[in-house]
Amino acid sequence: MSFETLDVVSLLVTLVFFGILWYLDNKKQLDFGLLTLLATGLGVISGLIFREHYSLTVLFGRVYVNVLNAFVIPLLLFSVISSITNLGNSIHLQKIGLKSVLFLLLNTLTASVLALVAALALNLGKGFNYAAEAYEPKEVPDFLDTLVGLFPKNIISSWSDGQVIPILIFGIILAVAYNASIKDHPEVSIFKKFVDATAAVINTALGFIIDLTPYAVLSLIARAVGRAKVSDLLPLLTVLIVAYVLCIIQTFGVNSLALSAIGHLNPIHFFKGTSQAGIVAFTSQSSVGTLPVTVSNLEKLGVNGDVASFTAGLGANLGMPGCAGIWPMLLAVFTVHMLGIQYTPAQYAFLVLLTLVVSIGTVGVPGTATITATALFTAAGLPIEVIVIFSPISMIVDMARTATNVLGAAEASVLVAKTEGLLNEAAYNAVDENTDVIHTTSSVLSTSQPATQI
Repeated sequence: MSFETLDVVSLLVTLVFFGILWYLDNKKQLDFGLLTLLATGLGVISGLIFREHYSLTVLFGRVYVNVLNAFVIPLLLFSVISSITNLGNSIHLQKIGLKSVLFLLLNTLTASVLALVAALALNLGKGFNYAAEAYEPKEVPDFLDTLVGLFPKNIISSWSDGQVIPILIFGIILAVAYNASIKDHPEVSIFKKFVDATAAVINTALGFIIDLTPYAVLSLIARAVGRAKVSDLLPLLTVLIVAYVLCIIQTFGVNSLALSAIGHLNPIHFFKGTSQAGIVAFTSQSSVGTLPVTVSNLEKLGVNGDVASFTAGLGANLGMPGCAGIWPMLLAVFTVHMLGIQYTPAQYAFLVLLTLVVSIGTVGVPGTATITATALFTAAGLPIEVIVIFSPISMIVDMARTATNVLGAAEASVLVAKTEGLLNEAAYNAVDENTDVIHTTSSVLSTSQPATQI
């Protein structure tokens, strides 16, 4: 392969830009979101200057996508085993665990369906001018073949072919078998230690990869701009607006309906009581960092302390309607339309199912939205690099996504407590309207670090 002079010059300029990003990241400690936005600007500059001479520059983005893809299946396998085996560790978890999972996944389901309907109604992605690198359209199997293909046949071949669902079902079977055998065979606890240790190592490795996102964004944006006009990329902003609207509908509309229909509770009291958690989540972009405020708000609402701690804690890592429901589905439908793939209603329903399964298998990982979207794209056979193109917008959406995740987990906690008779309804209905939001928000933000969710 021969390269033109401008290809080499483009590469050298890119390396200079990488040096600037590295300096701002490691020496000036620039915020990750700002770093990603700066990388986007530098990528646009490179694309405008060098146009189609991106053959060397794009290598960084391609490598990033490949490495990220390599971690998807091991991450899902060990995370889903770890999360399910955790459900059998105490009496409290045995009592409320399954119901917590049910309500958390219900949030993901409604968010995913909302995103699907909105994306189809708005025809997101149609007419968008972007050609994924080395992407070959795959024939979508019919419903019956898809159903059979959900179950594991050969784990090695499923792993190598990127078949996510059979791997996850295999992991779920192992996890259930562990929970059934641990009481009579305590020696199998070594299996749990191995799984948890491996999951921790994989999560750490993913953290390293996610930290490289700005460099990949610069590389892929340069190619995207080099191939097309900047005006052609403006439809990406539509996704940002739609994502915010959907997060608002999910948070205030769907949660209100669930509290009213399932819990027979006044949702106004819920939103007054959890306003602190919502503000902290929106500003800090950290579900885990918001947990102390979330649990405190729930206890003031009359939720049993054990339920509040467990369900809200689980909701910081599982369900995640913003990161696992709305965002991956919007990107998936956008990409399907962009590539001109003809999906049937059953195949779109399968995408919804995938979001549910993926939301279980990506617990406790950095870059939640990126990982869930990557897992969904891998399972659906869509080009992962499209996710990276959306990274700058993703950073802006992350505030709304995190608030949606946190308030969804709080809503699930209230419903679990109400249906288990562990909610003090007098306290719920007497929630103080004059909660000191500013004081609590400031104290939490001063002790928590924003999560890297893109």
